[in-house]
Amino acid sequence: MKRFLVLLGIVCLFGTAPLYAESKEVLDIEIKETIKQFNDEAKGGAEFLRKAKGYLVFPNVYKAGFGIGGEYGEGALLIGGRIVDYYSTAAASIGFQFGVQKKSIIVVFLTQKALDDFRKSEGWKAGVDGSIAIAKWGVGEDLNTIDFKDPVVGFVFGNKGLMYNLTLEGAKFTKIKK
Repeated sequence: MKRFLVLLGIVCLFGTAPLYAESKEVLDIEIKETIKQFNDEAKGGAEFLRKAKGYLVFPNVYKAGFGIGGEYGEGALLIGGRIVDYYSTAAASIGFQFGVQKKSIIVVFLTQKALDDFRKSEGWKAGVDGSIAIAKWGVGEDLNTIDFKDPVVGFVFGNKGLMYNLTLEGAKFTKIKK
């Protein structure tokens, strides 16, 4: 029975996520679609991203768990609306959990110092190397009217739009070659 549960956990962790990296061309298209979705769902989103010093976009982050959980996704850092580097994000967790989830993440750097610190790191871990505040605002509220106090703000999307009460603490962001 114990072996069965371990095997089931492995299937849950990796059975639904692609076991191969997507091509650069496919990832670029998915990044553009994720930005479009953000701009459609978050009032003032396009202007907010234009004013940012830079932002990470992860179109498909897969999370799965059965007691022990993990998540993984690939994306890119954009500065001035252009892709400058590609990154992966990964995290692990232990605790009561069961199931599979796919989400998209946008991490926005509001200050040049926060962006520079991120880019200088060998592997930036949320909550250790820097903190990411999950954005919360009212329906219909323009992002540009909110005074975000933190230099790094994260937005998490699911199949049904923006998702709340989530955390990116413990997520590690690592530069990859594409």
